[in-house]
Amino acid sequence: MEEKQYAKAHKLLLSNRRTGTISGVTDVISFDIAEILLETEQGMLTIKGADLHVNRLEKGEVDIEGRIDSMAYSEVTDFHKAGASILGRLFK
Repeated sequence: MEEKQYAKAHKLLLSNRRTGTISGVTDVISFDIAEILLETEQGMLTIKGADLHVNRLEKGEVDIEGRIDSMAYSEVTDFHKAGASILGRLFK
């Protein structure tokens, strides 16, 4: 399997499942109290939990807080393909 080379560093620091700092964020796709979706240097990052808040967003860093239940990465290309197919189905 071939490793991808990434331009910038990506770091995720989680403390007690309540607060976190994420660097290497290129875009905040969406967020609400149950889910935060970020595009990072390493792929799409989905954070699920309860009472989630984005406290700070600057220079590629995001601070979050709330009860964090799960974090999962996926490829950016997978996300864009899924989005296109959903839109395609809506506007048929």
